[in-house]
Amino acid sequence: MLTRVLFVAALMVAAVTSFTINPAGAETAAQTIDAPKLVALGLAKHEVTAAELTKGDPPAKPAFNTPAIAYALVENLKKGDVVEVIYASSRNANILHNQETVDADKKQALLMAGRTAVPVGGWQELPYYAHVTVTRDGKTLIDVKSKPWVIK
Repeated sequence: MLTRVLFVAALMVAAVTSFTINPAGAETAAQTIDAPKLVALGLAKHEVTAAELTKGDPPAKPAFNTPAIAYALVENLKKGDVVEVIYASSRNANILHNQETVDADKKQALLMAGRTAVPVGGWQELPYYAHVTVTRDGKTLIDVKSKPWVIK
């Protein structure tokens, strides 16, 4: 009987210890704090600035006869992170793209891809979207597409 009580007590201590002292859990919490954060993603009819994106109002969307720019504003980037933004349509998954490997820790980075010149005849009436990926040490941390926007 005493051995059963001691065995149950040892199991309870082990269970409590595993919940309170969890290096993997602490590491996960630290990774969450250091994880990149997507602040803004979308399409605009002009090149945007970080100040414009953080003030709250989204920039004007492109039309068939205006430039079309995909943008992504990302925070908490570490040296070696790879950020890619893609301007894409429902017909072509990669019309234009821009990729940057971060050379030093950055609080914030703005990446854009698109055209400031309008194609001959204007943009086709298709759904277009912005797509951003952030990769750290070979792991994709962010992979997000904006809501499609039909250029008219």
